Amino acid sequence: MIPVLKVNGLGIAHAWEQSLIELYQKGCDLETEYDKPGDPPSKDATMVITIEDPLSEPMIHRDMPGGLEDLEEYCMEVTEGIKDHLVRDIYDPDDQRWEYTYHQRLFEYRVLQGSMVWNQIELMCQKLAKSPYTRRAQAVTWKVWEDNDCYDPACLQSIWCRIIDSKLCMNVRFRSNDAYKAAFMNIFALVRLQMMIAERVSYLSEVVIDVGRYCHIADSYHIYGSNMDEFDNRFLKALRDRTFEGRTFRYEDVKDIMDEARPEILKKVQEMGR
Repeated sequence: MIPVLKVNGLGIAHAWEQSLIELYQKGCDLETEYDKPGDPPSKDATMVITIEDPLSEPMIHRDMPGGLEDLEEYCMEVTEGIKDHLVRDIYDPDDQRWEYTYHQRLFEYRVLQGSMVWNQIELMCQKLAKSPYTRRAQAVTWKVWEDNDCYDPACLQSIWCRIIDSKLCMNVRFRSNDAYKAAFMNIFALVRLQMMIAERVSYLSEVVIDVGRYCHIADSYHIYGSNMDEFDNRFLKALRDRTFEGRTFRYEDVKDIMDEARPEILKKVQEMGR
């Protein structure tokens, strides 16, 4: 039976770290569709991560995949759509570009090749500005007519928001989430989106809305067996050898580095897909 695990943390880095420890200790062993011969089983669980104050420091964990510039690039991909031009034409069998981007699905959800396009995030903001207690402020990514048969269907499934005591609370659901190699960057970028939504609702409602708690729900939260040696020798070793402060960055201390990387990121991305 796949266990249901729950973790609470004050900030992003702390909650993500705790989720990996909980998964490693209590997750079940499962094979995956991506295993190569000889790979050990993955650690897997259904995971619920509650982050009480997503903007509290330290926000960034040093054991995230990639570096600070990679993190900024991913945030720009999710919140600004800098890689939407890399999505393939589903009606062109020779087009080998990406199946989707989260930004495109959230901000430009299109049904087949019809003329109807929905900016789901803007619709959410309008609903919340009108009725902060609405239960209908959500955005989805799954396209039944595409994702049941495509090679790489969307992992992020939905975003749901509600305002309580002038704070925007967000629930995010993933059907599948690589806990070690993807989840931190997913969460960090989606908290950036949460900030954008709070700012937009503040503007539309003329009421200051702050960022509230973030809840990350993954049906399958896993560490691949092929990554287990690295997890043991890097992540678990750091738990033993370094303090929490030594395992993390304060976002306010590295924000200038990430901001300064933006022009080069845009230049690089513009060349992609040509």
